[in-house]
Amino acid sequence: MIRMIAMDLDDTLLRSDLTISFHTRNMVKRASRAGIVIVLATGRIPAATGSFARLLGMHKKNGYCICGNGTLIMESKTKRVIFRAKMSVQAALAAFDLASAEGFAVQLYENDVMFVSKTNEFTIYDQKLTGLNQVVAEDFRAMIAKGCDKLLIPGDPLILPPLESILNTYLGDEITLFTSKPYFLEILPPNVDKGIALEKVALDMGIKQEEVVAIGDSMNDAAMIKWAGKGVAMLNGDERIKEIADAVSEKTNEDDGVADIIEKILGGVW
Repeated sequence: MIRMIAMDLDDTLLRSDLTISFHTRNMVKRASRAGIVIVLATGRIPAATGSFARLLGMHKKNGYCICGNGTLIMESKTKRVIFRAKMSVQAALAAFDLASAEGFAVQLYENDVMFVSKTNEFTIYDQKLTGLNQVVAEDFRAMIAKGCDKLLIPGDPLILPPLESILNTYLGDEITLFTSKPYFLEILPPNVDKGIALEKVALDMGIKQEEVVAIGDSMNDAAMIKWAGKGVAMLNGDERIKEIADAVSEKTNEDDGVADIIEKILGGVW
């Protein structure tokens, strides 16, 4: 029996216009009424996640928001934070210095503000994606020194991979590193990802691994898709995610792929 469904937001639950269809909203609510715990697992911060949780009625039910790709876990009804991870200041400063030396912009998030070291077309796109205010920090390094959950490097997908190699070479086990989108390279504390966070949520609810379904489309979803009893990749997802998933949805995020998966779960097909 499936007792928990974890789903990514962008390109999974959300359509390209950042909306959730009426049909998909209803199916998520039906799953919740059937006693299934709903978990939103996203790279977004709470300020960019809350409106979607509310739209799904999660402010009235026991559910969870895994934010920052696992750096923060929050109960959707009470807003109680049950886990939070911070980056080592030394590692964060080193990552910033390495990225800056290569000419990249760097971002960090605080409340409903996206602070950037400088702007480019990808920081502007992230602002539109999240709906957060964007501010160019006067002293970005000093902001990092105060502590942060994660850093994000927005840049051309053709030149981000060499930077990823540099960061891996110099920082290695001090960070968790992956691309959430081809143009977003994310830097997190070590031993933090959606899979580890989902395991913590399941333990908090007393739910077994085999009773969990995880749905995603991108490489930041890999850990939770691997951990869940049934990991599902979206039809529109990264081919690497499809390869590690137990199943691939028959529909994309644009035509209610998540709703179709939930219908299969509630109908006993899965």
